[in-house]
Amino acid sequence: MQHYWHFQKGDVLGKSKTRIFRKGITDKLPTISRHEAIIQATKFLNSRDFNDAKRLIEIFGLSAEELLEEGASYEAVKSIKSVFNNE
Repeated sequence: MQHYWHFQKGDVLGKSKTRIFRKGITDKLPTISRHEAIIQATKFLNSRDFNDAKRLIEIFGLSAEELLEEGASYEAVKSIKSVFNNE
């Protein structure tokens, strides 16, 4: 017995299942603005949660200056300097 979530390569989903899967994906990824990402990354850095901070920095392409202006500690930003592309 094959369940509906076991698809073979080349299987085509119907319109309803495609819509349900896409809705589920977009519901799990919240909409966040660049400014909100800077604030959240600053909070992550100040609480020493470097993995989540790195993810936001990489997704939004945040700079060290933006994080420092928002209030991130210099030491925290300096410790993840390899993440920043332009510095």
